[in-house]
Amino acid sequence: MSLAKPLRVLSVIPPMTQLNTPYPSTAYLTGFLRSRGVDAVQEDLALALVLALFSREGLPGIHACVQVVPEAKRTKALRSFDAQFERYLSTMAPTIAFLQGRDATLAHRINTRHFLPEGPRFASLDVYIDEDGGDPLAWAFGALGLQDRARHLATLYLNDLADVLRDAVDPRFEFVRYAESLAQSQATFEPLHQALQAPLNLVDTTLQRLTLAAIERHEPDVVLISVPFPGAVYAAFRMAQTIKAARPGIKLALGGGFVNTELRELSEPRVFDYFDFVTLDAGERPLLALLDHIQGQRSAQRLSRTFVRDLESGQVRYMNMAEPDVPFAEVGTPTWDGLALDRYLSLLDMLNPMNRLWSDGRWNKLTIAHGCYWKKCSFCDVSLDYISRYETTTAEMLVDRIEAIVQETGQTGFHFVDEAAPPKMLKALAHELIKRQLSISWWGNIRFEKSFSPELCQLLADSGCIAISGGLEVASDRLLTLMKKGVSVEQVARVTQGFTDAGILVHAYLMYGFPTQTVQDTVDALEYVRQLFANGCIQSGFFHRFACTVHSPVGQNPQEYGVKLQALPPTTFAKNDIAFIDPTGVDHDVLGVGLKKAIYNFMHGIGLEEDVRTWFKGKVPRTTVAPHRIERALANQK
Repeated sequence: MSLAKPLRVLSVIPPMTQLNTPYPSTAYLTGFLRSRGVDAVQEDLALALVLALFSREGLPGIHACVQVVPEAKRTKALRSFDAQFERYLSTMAPTIAFLQGRDATLAHRINTRHFLPEGPRFASLDVYIDEDGGDPLAWAFGALGLQDRARHLATLYLNDLADVLRDAVDPRFEFVRYAESLAQSQATFEPLHQALQAPLNLVDTTLQRLTLAAIERHEPDVVLISVPFPGAVYAAFRMAQTIKAARPGIKLALGGGFVNTELRELSEPRVFDYFDFVTLDAGERPLLALLDHIQGQRSAQRLSRTFVRDLESGQVRYMNMAEPDVPFAEVGTPTWDGLALDRYLSLLDMLNPMNRLWSDGRWNKLTIAHGCYWKKCSFCDVSLDYISRYETTTAEMLVDRIEAIVQETGQTGFHFVDEAAPPKMLKALAHELIKRQLSISWWGNIRFEKSFSPELCQLLADSGCIAISGGLEVASDRLLTLMKKGVSVEQVARVTQGFTDAGILVHAYLMYGFPTQTVQDTVDALEYVRQLFANGCIQSGFFHRFACTVHSPVGQNPQEYGVKLQALPPTTFAKNDIAFIDPTGVDHDVLGVGLKKAIYNFMHGIGLEEDVRTWFKGKVPRTTVAPHRIERALANQK
């Protein structure tokens, strides 16, 4: 009996994801498959698409699209681009090289403000001009912040070009999300189907060309497209459509974070005009079963957590032969082999030193544990595998992986992408890093729990920790209790001060619109946040609107949170967010504008002494929080 032919597997990151570093899913899958002897390769077409469009070769195509927009309909961005097109052509390649770290000396010319063409995005600098008409960025970069100042200006330049692309070519385009509304919580496949049947635009044709080039380079038998967010779904289907048309013999599988949360009840047969398989949750076990099936060694009925379309009935079927997941300790070391690490763009959108980490620098993304050790928060998808199945490994194995990654990439920056890194593992990891005298810089997400003592914070800093992020959510003890967050506002203050005192930057994830949250709750929460900034406990934050998901405790037991869910339409495609009726009747959208304006200013050290009511339009109640509540909480700790 002859052995089955070995398969070549290509894993692809679709547009759009981060531009400064690869999304880690393909690195994990490729590393795992290679550890099992599979011929596995990977490509990042999100980065490739941006580099193709924003290049000396790509700009004329964008300019041609601008030319067909009637003069009366041209936005400021389009008029500015058209008027300065020759300057864009001459500056495009060197600016990209500068953002890739390949031409640092260009910073001197960029900082003159006479090298780059400046469009509407540069108007944001007017906010910082002082009364004497001095340097608008001196407060942020001083006299010697040469590289960062230039990177910020170059980022504004790229954002201007993204606006041009959106206004002239595709209104759905954004750097970190593309056509997000076509997929997010869309009950039916129809909007996405219509978009995929529409005439191709410049972005589509560029993506098609890049997709076919990747197929020709690697000649894969199987293509895995990993979709982390709704903003990568449209491009994933467009790529699959391209491959199916050109190379129908290639098998295509869809997986990733979006699939794991929103397609759990998939029943739309048309999805399988594009993909042969759709897999759920951690990909290792389904992939092993899938490869066996493609090689004729396993029937479709014995697939693991995989949707297929039945050939006879044409209906979608879910196959899930009960098999244990691959233990976290055995998933192997991720590999970035095949990704052009020297071509990623270090951008500087925000002038806040903590907030910049998400867009600036090439970070090796790594997971300390699978799942969340707390898994109680009522707004979280605690019923799903990526949260509920908590597994870890030894500190020794983690540092082995870190050493292997540093050896492969030559880069020592790590972003631990856990839902919440466990304190016990972080402590063991820190000791092991110090024991091996391994110098790395790392940051990651945690829970602000009391286990993070000042002593542990200092140990983490000694091991290379430069920043942490964590969920404060709504800064209200009543709502934190309702959320089952397991922390209090004063506890968060003490923990964050411990990190700050150790020289570690702190970012707080913040939330508004949680069930039963009143206007008074919102005003008080902002006052707590103001005091945390004013006392140096946190350096960065972001307010996002609460969304009820079907997989969260709020979505599954709404009566416990005082809300009533609205009926969902019949769903054959994506199902995640669910609307609800809150008896408080608060207009959280209006309040959200004030919250976001306030946090933006707080991150830049502005308005920290002002009454928080000034950030809101209309009349809101005075805060009930004592003006020195956080200061006293910190004093009582000492």
